Amino acid sequence: MRRSFPGIVNRLLMNRSSIRRPAAGYLRYSLLPPESLRAFIDSTGPSSSKAQRLANPEPPHMDPARTTTLRLTCAHGQHEMLAMELEGLGRSIAASDRTGVEVQGNLHEAVRLNLLSRVAMRVLYLIDAFPCNHPDQLAKSAGAIPWETIIPSNGYLSVTSTINHPTIDNTMFANLRLKDAIVDRIRAVHGRRPDSGPLRTGVVVHLHWHGQTAQLWIDTSGEKLSDRSYRKMPHHAPLRETLAAAILMRAGYTGEAPIVIPMCGSGTLAIEAALMATHRPPGLLRNRFGFQHLLGFDRGLYDSIRREVAPRRPRRSEGPKPTIIATDIDPAAIEATRKNAETAGVGHLIESSVCDFADTPLPEEPGIVILHPEYGLRLGDGDALRETYARMGDFFKQRCGGWAGWIFTGNLELAKVVGLRTSCRVPFKHASVDARLLGYELWKGSRKRKVTDA
Repeated sequence: MRRSFPGIVNRLLMNRSSIRRPAAGYLRYSLLPPESLRAFIDSTGPSSSKAQRLANPEPPHMDPARTTTLRLTCAHGQHEMLAMELEGLGRSIAASDRTGVEVQGNLHEAVRLNLLSRVAMRVLYLIDAFPCNHPDQLAKSAGAIPWETIIPSNGYLSVTSTINHPTIDNTMFANLRLKDAIVDRIRAVHGRRPDSGPLRTGVVVHLHWHGQTAQLWIDTSGEKLSDRSYRKMPHHAPLRETLAAAILMRAGYTGEAPIVIPMCGSGTLAIEAALMATHRPPGLLRNRFGFQHLLGFDRGLYDSIRREVAPRRPRRSEGPKPTIIATDIDPAAIEATRKNAETAGVGHLIESSVCDFADTPLPEEPGIVILHPEYGLRLGDGDALRETYARMGDFFKQRCGGWAGWIFTGNLELAKVVGLRTSCRVPFKHASVDARLLGYELWKGSRKRKVTDA
């Protein structure tokens, strides 16, 4: 038999530790200021009437100024670029690993990072961390959290998880236990519960349970931040937008020097370069985030944050525009590039044309050239691409002296055919492919002469 809500409140009042007393060695976070939490408990306790509860159907919402841990997740191996980006935004790094970077901040900071980050996949907001050795313990600890201050009773909830624990061989079971604990608590307060399912169209709660500790996070992004909403026409094997931004950052692109992108595909690298050159936060291209579905979401504050992070939009005739050249031998790729760039609002910044990569026009001022060839992973494709990779080396040697050359590929055997010594090899993941960003120093004239002149 389920416990009545007054019974739950009595238990909370009798046992203050369940209201969020820190356990030894663990950080506990109050979702409400103490006075607000006490007022809410008093107003919904046994002495309050049903009429009083119905007259105030929504409790105080979570405190957006509460400082907690924010974890920005990223694709495997992109944590160094993400940390560099966050430090450039003035954030101090608290921790990092190969799948993410952690900083301290409040809900307002989480909103800003959703708008500003080019490399992060998600921005997670820590709700609680507690010892956990069994699904029953997970449900009990999760049920003690005041979800009624976070999730609207008429909203939508989805639960995601990453779990490594011997009691769990199917994450769906843990997700179900957590979801039931959340909605049962909300139903005890309001007499109704939010809908739930796999879609990320409402509040997303993420469970990270490794070893003897479970962490509960709010996924403030909802859908992946790599979904910028501008890629309406994908082409063959498009780069994810966050990966393209990480490649540009690692290549040293700042928007000042020219950048040339032969083999541009659907234009992701060129579009991300244009956004970087004009200092446009990528999140401004989106209208949907997970934090918008939290209880107490302040639309006016959100709009003010958007205005705060948005750069002044100059007239198209004002100042020099960045030099961004994108070419592809496939007319369909150039059509996709142009339409996607227009959707992103940077179509006027990208010079695009149909041609073989070796015929790509280069400006007089040297800059960065990035090639993203096919990988030849299907049987028989490798032999056909050997000539292409060899021609890429010739293109670098014959036309790109003085430039910084880069090749992003998932086929290191074919990369050897380029015939140039790499100055660096940066590991990346492109979907399930182990890829490398290969850097080349392209000397103008012979390297021996360059060293003598210096």
